[in-house]
Amino acid sequence: MTYVVREEGGTITVTDGTLTQIVVQAAEGVEGTRVRRARRKLALEIEDAQVRVELEVAVAYGKVLPDVAHEVQAQVSSALARMCGLDVRAVDVTVGELDRR
Repeated sequence: MTYVVREEGGTITVTDGTLTQIVVQAAEGVEGTRVRRARRKLALEIEDAQVRVELEVAVAYGKVLPDVAHEVQAQVSSALARMCGLDVRAVDVTVGELDRR
């Protein structure tokens, strides 16, 4: 979903691909985490500058899964708020795979 901000000075458009990149890079910034198939396992819903994100991640074996998921939530929420000015309602994280690294 494309995010559009209309202001007095013009319009700012952030494409779906850019929003996806922000989410993926923020999530994968958490040690031991990678986003599984971003095109099929990541969803963004934006309504009135509020966003809900759903993503599926793989986590390195041995990591504490709830801790990693909470860190992913925090990183994704922070990145979207900081870079796009979005109010993040929720970041739903599914751990769909363990990586043996």
